[in-house]
Formats: sequence, C-alpha cells, structure tokens
Amino acid sequence: MNDTLSAEERDILSRFERGELRSAQEADREIETARQAARATFNKTKRVNLRVTERDFNLAHARAREEGIPYQTLLSSVIHKYLSGRLTERR
Repeated sequence: MNDTLSAEERDILSRFERGELRSAQEADREIETARQAARATFNKTKRVNLRVTERDFNLAHARAREEGIPYQTLLSSVIHKYLSGRLTERR
C-alpha cells in the first residue's frame, strides 16, 4: 500500500505510526457536521421541468451513460456546479 501513497501521505502515515499525531479536539462533531452537509447537498426537495433541444437531451443521455449515472443526476450536478461557481465557461 505504501507504493501508492504520495510523499505527503507517506509522511503522514509515518508520523501516525510513530504516535506523533492525535485526533483534533471535537473531531467527532466536525465529522458529523460534514456528514450532515453532504447529505443535505443531494437532498432533492424541488421538481423542475426543463425543455432542452433534442440534441442536448441526447448528449446528456450519452454522457450520463459514459459516467454510469442517470441523466437527471448528471443534469442536476451540472446545474449545481455552475450555480456554485465550480463550473465555468471555457475561453
């Protein structure tokens, strides 16, 4: 397993094995907060009807098949990424 780790990851593992690292205070609370945020991210609460061209519809289906996910999930992800600023136009 050590062969697949980056230099930084090997350093962290080595320090952990020597007992130099310890859990952060309140780590359990931070982990639970992160879990709740992750669950809320994909909590579907609103239905949207969207009209797209047949070409875009077919492209969405093809890309979703490539990714192994439903096309609705793909479109939802694209919309979310764009609105959160993580998906931008190529120039």
